[in-house]
Amino acid sequence: MRSAFAGALVAIVVAAPAMAAVKDGVDAWQRGDYASAVAIWRPLAEGGDGDAAFNLAQAYKLGRGVPTDLGQAKTWYGKAAQAGHIQGAANYGLLLFQDGDRRSAMPWIEKASNAGDPRAQYVFGTALFNGDLAARDWPKAYALMTRAAAAGLPQATTSLAQMDQYMSANDRQKGLQLATQMASQPVPPTGRKLVTGGTDIAVGPTTPAEPSDLSAPPPPLRPVKVKSGPAPAAVKPTIKPVAPKATEAVVAASGGRWQVQLGAYGSQDGAAAAWHKLAGKLGGLSPSYQKAGAIVRLRAGPLADKSAAEKACAAAKSGGAACFPVAP
Repeated sequence: MRSAFAGALVAIVVAAPAMAAVKDGVDAWQRGDYASAVAIWRPLAEGGDGDAAFNLAQAYKLGRGVPTDLGQAKTWYGKAAQAGHIQGAANYGLLLFQDGDRRSAMPWIEKASNAGDPRAQYVFGTALFNGDLAARDWPKAYALMTRAAAAGLPQATTSLAQMDQYMSANDRQKGLQLATQMASQPVPPTGRKLVTGGTDIAVGPTTPAEPSDLSAPPPPLRPVKVKSGPAPAAVKPTIKPVAPKATEAVVAASGGRWQVQLGAYGSQDGAAAAWHKLAGKLGGLSPSYQKAGAIVRLRAGPLADKSAAEKACAAAKSGGAACFPVAP
């Protein structure tokens, strides 16, 4: 004779088969029956199913079918990561990082970076550039940041512009070649399609260390943040670039061969959109789009000399753009 508890459980899962699959929970979730979805996923997650563990973590993070509990979410992301779920590894690593356990976080972030997660590539690339919890490797750092920028992560675009100021042309070229190799390699299996959607774990902007002072300890990566809001269809970076305020043009073209670099983007359309936002601050200058591996560099000119280029950068930076002078 079934117990009252067993009968209630059967009712919760809407008479799901004894061997309910993750997809059964997906169907319940998409109907808005979050409690049933959680009841289906929990035993599967406890049995080691990475997709079920990831979905259960999402439910705890979003507070659907269970109370919102980021501690439980982190636990289940960890179980998903241990089962080989790449998004689980990325989210687990970033939550560990946020909680200050950076040493434990980095192996998971590296694993997710190797599998192509752009958030993880951004954080691990910064660690490689700074030599912080990872051996310093500038070409690989540049490659990972290039891949993250190509995936649309705006902080990576800013970091690439900063790296360009300090890295040799030879190291940048090595990085671009490595980025091309990464893009051509098959991505390891990441499990089934994300089924709960939900907001993702997003990274905050970081600043690479000044390489000119290699004896100084690198600055720490800034903590990641957990975003909240409506659930998108899949995990994507949620940080958006800051839109510059409209002002009158403060820079006039002055001839010469100097330019300024205003960022690196995953496509010419992205670079053109960035220029459209900045053109009002750089009146008289003309944009140029330079293909470099998987990215497109946005530059503007002509400018007479370094002083004019620095003035142009000051105007661009007031609009939230990264900028540095480029000599002839």
